[in-house]
Amino acid sequence: MLTFLSRRLLASIIVLLLASYLVYILSANAGDPLEALRTSTAKNKEELIEQRIQQLGLNVPTPLRYFLWLGGILKVFVGHFTLGQTISGTPVTTAVGNAAIVTLQLIIASVVLAIIFGVLIGITTALRQYSGYDYTVTFLAFLFFSLPSFFIAVVLKAYLGITFNNYLADPHVAWWAYVFIPLIIGGAAAGVSGGTRRFRFVTFVIATIATLAVVVFIAATNWFVTPTLGAADIVIVAIVSVALALLVTVLTTGLRNRKALYTGLTAVAVGLVAYFPFIQISGQLQLWSLSLLGLLTIAVGLLIGYLYGGHDRGQSMRNGAIIAFITGLVIVINRFMQSWNVYVNEVVSGRPIATVGSGTPDLNSMTSSFWIHGLDTYTHLLLPTISLCLISIAGYSRYMRSNLLDVMNSDYIRTARAKGLNQRTVVMRHAFRNSLIPLTTIVAFDLGALLGGAVITENVFAWSGMGKLFTDALHNVDVNSLMGYFVVAGVAVVVFNLLADVAYSALDPRIRIAA
Repeated sequence: MLTFLSRRLLASIIVLLLASYLVYILSANAGDPLEALRTSTAKNKEELIEQRIQQLGLNVPTPLRYFLWLGGILKVFVGHFTLGQTISGTPVTTAVGNAAIVTLQLIIASVVLAIIFGVLIGITTALRQYSGYDYTVTFLAFLFFSLPSFFIAVVLKAYLGITFNNYLADPHVAWWAYVFIPLIIGGAAAGVSGGTRRFRFVTFVIATIATLAVVVFIAATNWFVTPTLGAADIVIVAIVSVALALLVTVLTTGLRNRKALYTGLTAVAVGLVAYFPFIQISGQLQLWSLSLLGLLTIAVGLLIGYLYGGHDRGQSMRNGAIIAFITGLVIVINRFMQSWNVYVNEVVSGRPIATVGSGTPDLNSMTSSFWIHGLDTYTHLLLPTISLCLISIAGYSRYMRSNLLDVMNSDYIRTARAKGLNQRTVVMRHAFRNSLIPLTTIVAFDLGALLGGAVITENVFAWSGMGKLFTDALHNVDVNSLMGYFVVAGVAVVVFNLLADVAYSALDPRIRIAA
């Protein structure tokens, strides 16, 4: 493994060096970085031109200038790493660092959500092959995959952003929401559930009634304006947490594994007991302390599973950790929602869905609340994340469906069924991991590409990330900034592909990477 990775890394470094040289030469000859100064009417124009020539080394031949730039990177071994200066005199490392942080916020949220929903949709459509649900999802997937990203971004900005903000000025639930939303959700639930016609009908009725109750609840409590119930919040947290605990248990071990089921329900109960002290201390929490509480929550879930034990203690511990984390996440989301009214009315003047930028200007001067800052980050991430997710989910769900169908026809799957294993065990334990192998390659490429910046999406929503850095560098013939972008994007592609190689052997023990 180590020899293989070393050879791959060496080959990647050689490719990066050759590609960086080519990009540097092409970008340096793509325009004149002094053009804006040459057309300037400033009295000290000549001095400014000479200063920029010295600053960017424009009096040095381009090939030699590349090696001077490369020498700045190699100085990392002596602690003086540099990527040069931008055309405005700012260190490129500073500009790239700020842009990369902004882009990381966007891609982490979009990629994680796209993988989760893409995998789930892919599994359900594969298990319901050629059903009405499968045809509907396939149509929507190809539709979103075919639409240009700028079109999706603009539509979301216009209707989900601006229109929803206008709606909050006079919120009301229209008559069609009581009819069409429950029917659509009920139909989707019946399509996912499968089974006999009677079972699908019962699922449709239950899902439709439950969705109608949620719509009535939202209308009666004016939930979009004040998404909190005060003291009754614990009831909603309990219902959601128990429902998610049952769902996770069904997917991981099945409800017949009583030890795993009791572990999950106990983890939910412990979380509900911890709800009130958490609310009391939440005003003093920061990101690092909340992260420590998250690790403690997972440890408690593992401990509960260990104490319940059973013939397969590992299953109970895994189930307990997952459900404890999910319960904690529900409680944290509820705490964020308790700050919603303050954020909407005092920070953003009644228009919470952000359509421009990655944060509210001067927010630090308005408040120091961790929860308000978290809501601000969420509302600014919402639209660009959905924009990227819709396209990625469409692709991931198709790959997952195709991979799972191929695996389900394998000999070892037929053997597992012949042994009498149920459908959940066959799919989740035997087929799921192997079907992830091709998807791992796609995700690795997407992560590397997105870290280079979602140029169009960032431009539509005015995010100052890697995409904007790239377009500004091209426009201003800022070679050093362009090369800084190239270094980050190129290294990201190399690293994520190496991680994908390692993930192959983790997903499928039959794969052994050797030199």
